[in-house]
Amino acid sequence: MKINFDGNFCIISELEEFDPRDIFTCGQAFRWYEEDDGSFTFITHGRVANAKKVGDEILLRGVDRTSFDEIFYDYFDLDRDYKRVIEELSKDDVMKSATEYGKGIRILNQEKFETIISFIISANNQIPRIKKSIEKISEMYGEFLGEDENRKYFSFPSAEKLSKAKPEDLREFARVGFRDKRIVDTANLINNGIINIDEIEKMNLEDARSALQVLPGVGPKVADCILLFAFDRKESFPVDVWIKRVMEELYLKEVTPKSKIAVRGREVFGKNAGFANQYLFYYGRENKLGR
Repeated sequence: MKINFDGNFCIISELEEFDPRDIFTCGQAFRWYEEDDGSFTFITHGRVANAKKVGDEILLRGVDRTSFDEIFYDYFDLDRDYKRVIEELSKDDVMKSATEYGKGIRILNQEKFETIISFIISANNQIPRIKKSIEKISEMYGEFLGEDENRKYFSFPSAEKLSKAKPEDLREFARVGFRDKRIVDTANLINNGIINIDEIEKMNLEDARSALQVLPGVGPKVADCILLFAFDRKESFPVDVWIKRVMEELYLKEVTPKSKIAVRGREVFGKNAGFANQYLFYYGRENKLGR
């Protein structure tokens, strides 16, 4: 991998395992917009940036050397050798197909509080609606970051800010439905230190899963998503409807409870369970497997 800077541009070359489309549309993140030119504008850590694949290069606009070192290097998990991960996973025909299909996926390291709230909203919900709800919450309670010819941008609010929101406002304006009170209660628990995110980060996987499930609206699947996408727990294996279908059809060959699929996923794929999960999810959803 080679990295060069030209003012407010970062150019990454010689890195096959990086495709903005695979990264942002695989279901792990919600604060992105696909532009007419095929690029992806995204917001993270209070910054607005744009990613585009041009030939064999990745162009990151709005990313200078300082922000790259402080935010985006870790955000895009660039310290990890995904070629090796793919080699370790591709021991059967299913994973060979899945990793080839989603070769450009990188698991993002996202902000913890934002990810917790985002995946509470995601429960029994569709990605377009999730994105709109998160965008509205940011507009209502976050900080203004700037605007361009396409839209205005806002940061995701802190736990302190969101703890002061009225559930009825979240329901009416952000359209979060039954999740309204859960969002405010979760923000309060975290803001008041009753749930300590920093302590959860130090726990083993099962203790961390249990600690997160104390939060209203966080069940096993949501906890696993939060751990995978914000706590760098790459052995986590979230099970939603697509993973359930794919695992049943391609590996288990029978109808299996979600809880057992999560355990089986970690047994089969070990330390790479989270990567396998994302490759299988993307491959299964895009190819409509298991229907």
